[in-house]
Amino acid sequence: MAVPPPTRPRRLLPLSLGLFQGALLLFFAVFVTYDKPSAQAEDASLVANQLYGIFPLFQDIQVMLVVGLGLLLTFLPHYGLSALTHNFLLLNFSTQWALVLQGLLHRFHHGQVHLDLHNLLIAEFAAVTVLISVGAILGRTSPCQLLVMAACEVPIYLASEWVIVTNLGVLDVGGTITIHVFSCYFGLGVSKALFGVVQQPVHPKEIPIPRSDLMSLVGMLILWVFWPSFVAVLCQPGDAQHRAILNTLLAMSASAVTTVVASSLLESDSKLSPSHLQNGSLAGGVAIGAVADMAMPPVAALALGSLSAVACVLGFKFLTPLLARKLTLQDQCGIHNLHGLPGILGAVASVVAILVASKDTSRSHFSQVSPAGGNVSEVAWGQWGDRGAGGQALCQAAGLVVAIGISLLAGLLTGAALRLPCLARPPERLCFDDVLYFKIQDQAESPGSGGTDEEGALALTEQV
Repeated sequence: MAVPPPTRPRRLLPLSLGLFQGALLLFFAVFVTYDKPSAQAEDASLVANQLYGIFPLFQDIQVMLVVGLGLLLTFLPHYGLSALTHNFLLLNFSTQWALVLQGLLHRFHHGQVHLDLHNLLIAEFAAVTVLISVGAILGRTSPCQLLVMAACEVPIYLASEWVIVTNLGVLDVGGTITIHVFSCYFGLGVSKALFGVVQQPVHPKEIPIPRSDLMSLVGMLILWVFWPSFVAVLCQPGDAQHRAILNTLLAMSASAVTTVVASSLLESDSKLSPSHLQNGSLAGGVAIGAVADMAMPPVAALALGSLSAVACVLGFKFLTPLLARKLTLQDQCGIHNLHGLPGILGAVASVVAILVASKDTSRSHFSQVSPAGGNVSEVAWGQWGDRGAGGQALCQAAGLVVAIGISLLAGLLTGAALRLPCLARPPERLCFDDVLYFKIQDQAESPGSGGTDEEGALALTEQV
């Protein structure tokens, strides 16, 4: 049997998480307090209405992230426990970390951080970027590597969002540019730096089976149902939020139908690819985020949903193999196809929508709440009045460039840091298996059990 390594690396994960939670408890005890309740009855009623307006959407987003996204990642047949658990762990770790950083940056007044539901929602949006980025390296990394990646990505996302939305005045109510594009290219940068220039061979355990594809498809369906809440939650209640919900539903409906068409046409036997369905059906929700609350005809939402689905399916069929072959780029979950390509399409759509929209219509129909509080789009509209529609369109394009540039550079640097031996990256032959991180009762069903592979798995378990 392999000799277990020293206690220090074996306990790295629980020790680091314990220290983080302890430090967070101390920080909350000293600095964090809830917002004081309003003294006036009319103000209290306003606060209650705002709470009842945002909390149902907040619950929808919780279901999306914990259940929907978790199940979507279970397409790896022997990695389901790890995918669900690591997704849940990263969501909570990243949300708490974002609460600390955002509180210090935006909510620190008179020596205290004032906490409310809006802050928690924005912190979860920061955590979403981590959950998406991890898809590029899913199954080939240890929990310690994922936590380090999350610790690096959250502050970079907050800085990127501040530059794009607050400084440039980019309109992006559904996070197409700030969340989806950023997280995609951050994850790809991490993957490129972490796995180097050697193309990773196809691992026998990463090939989906019908049961795992079915679980992933259920995750897609949950995400599809609740996605309008994710896009509309930061819109101003009323017409803008109503429009965002309608546009999102139309775009996602079109992407679902178009995915079936494109997938069937691309296969010689006209059969459907599960990976196309699992991802292409959501592409419309990614693309519509930048224009969801804008005044545009319903057919525009349908067209954008269809185009994004086609781009996603074509990406899986042709672009992912090309990038793997030419650039040795590892993208385990195809995040470039679901978040990168539709995100770029959505950014381009926002440029077109702004150039086409009339000035009066634009003034009355753009409204987005910023993570720092206040109404970003009203501020952006004031800047738009000075710079004109052409200037605002240029800012939308500049926001896309900034998101890609910052995320790629930061991802490459983070990926280089994840190569540290102390973070216990699993060897290639032991990847994509729950037995490395979980106490599996029925070892006979695990392909990694028995013989040399079992000894290697046990040794690695001691490290992580």
